[in-house]
Amino acid sequence: MPARQETEHKRVPGTTGHAETGGEGPPRTRPADMPAAEVAGVGLRMMTELTGKEAESVTLVEPAEDGWLVGVEMVEDRRIPSSGDTLALYELELDMAGGLLSYRRVRRYKRGSGDLAEGSR
Repeated sequence: MPARQETEHKRVPGTTGHAETGGEGPPRTRPADMPAAEVAGVGLRMMTELTGKEAESVTLVEPAEDGWLVGVEMVEDRRIPSSGDTLALYELELDMAGGLLSYRRVRRYKRGSGDLAEGSR
């Protein structure tokens, strides 16, 4: 019988996922040493260091399979008046200890355009 192809995307070599047992896996536990507020601050500082741009706000902090997912809104291009600023939303994947696994720009938009005005990422 041919081996079943793995479909889960693994981001970091050496990390372990849940073994398939035919049913639901054991409940996940989160480390108590990294509260969500601290993770938000780590994500904000990382994006400022990585891009050299001004961070506007943290828009998302949620537990992920192997750590945390953090959304940060950054000022990509400052204009006068500020309503002409170009903002960008970045997502960071952090491990359980707050280490950066990956980041990506999800979308760019003009300040005040709202979610409905942005049709594509």
